[in-house]
Amino acid sequence: MTPQNRPVHAESDFPAPDFDTPIERRGTMSNKWDDMAHVFGLEAPDALPMWVADMDFAAPVGVRRALERTVAHGVYGYPGENAPYLDAIRWWMRTRHHWQVGREDILTVHGLVNGTALAVDAFTQPGEAVALMTPVYHAFARVIKAAGREVTELPLALRDGQYALDWQGWTARLSGREKMLILCSPHNPGGRVWSADELREIADFCHERDLILVSDEIHHDLVLPGAPRHIVTVLAAPDIADRLVTLTAATKTFNIAGAHTGNAIITDPGLRQRYVARMMALGISPGLFGLPMVTAAYSPEGAAWVDALTGYIAGNAEIFDRGLAGIPGVRPMQLQATYLSWVDFTATGMAPAELHRRIEQGARIAANHGESFGLGGAGHMRFNLATPRARVVEAVGRLQAAFADLQ
Repeated sequence: MTPQNRPVHAESDFPAPDFDTPIERRGTMSNKWDDMAHVFGLEAPDALPMWVADMDFAAPVGVRRALERTVAHGVYGYPGENAPYLDAIRWWMRTRHHWQVGREDILTVHGLVNGTALAVDAFTQPGEAVALMTPVYHAFARVIKAAGREVTELPLALRDGQYALDWQGWTARLSGREKMLILCSPHNPGGRVWSADELREIADFCHERDLILVSDEIHHDLVLPGAPRHIVTVLAAPDIADRLVTLTAATKTFNIAGAHTGNAIITDPGLRQRYVARMMALGISPGLFGLPMVTAAYSPEGAAWVDALTGYIAGNAEIFDRGLAGIPGVRPMQLQATYLSWVDFTATGMAPAELHRRIEQGARIAANHGESFGLGGAGHMRFNLATPRARVVEAVGRLQAAFADLQ
């Protein structure tokens, strides 16, 4: 068990979560389930959505009760005093990540895509460039380009089946217009936990080139048992706090992404003020319903729930990897963190269109196309494993059938 996942409670104090019982999500305005037909053309009643990165699990009981109390009050005015919310975040970061955070350091944004977009807006100008270590979460490039900035792709190297930094290869790709680097830590889609030495190298790279470093750590609680410990970037490189924005959220951890509540944690006063200025200019302020949900999530009960969740996801990943390992030319990347399996199909020799046809029309599974994650993503697919285990077993069987001619 990794240090940040070590329980701070007795597990018997809280009811065991039920991750096995399916919850019907069709007809609930779910992006993952209800948009599958429009995006993938999958209208079959047995189609499996394994694309959008939310979970098919109910949030912890305490989170649901906190929301129920808010709803039952009946008055839904502007939120104000939020010290309990800020202190819950501080408690979580201290007990789970060994990170001391001040109240004043925490800025609440409308989710981490919004938090990323605000950083791009605050610290770069149109025509400048933002560097991404690809393949990486596709929303980064989307918001950068929408803001009129350029994307500089720095393809990750592949060493011993895992993604690695490639400084020699990256130097030639820099245009000189870069003003920012966005880091995904842990890495999505590769599921990689970066080491302290790697984070230090990234920090040095940004310092040498005068880049703002935005560290998106939304998956930092979803490290699987036995994997290396996640290290908060600012702890690995405290001397670059004057150019570091750390993005965190309870939403990915506890499956409350619909609350659209996240945090930009900025310890340097000058950098923080520049970010606050853009928030004020754009009218960014917290919503009422996310605050009590996050406050309840960042608690001993939430810690117990996450410990159970990561163990369950590890079990799903083992089943999925073992099932796909029998298909020639198909290789899942070892999952250290997140619940997203990144699968390499390039050795099958199939063109992307054929790959997509087999998975979507043959197996009736909606998964993310690797090309959308940037350079290095072609020939890969990303599968969401945060679903009841029976569905993972079903998906494995369907994929084996869809590629049966290779076996």
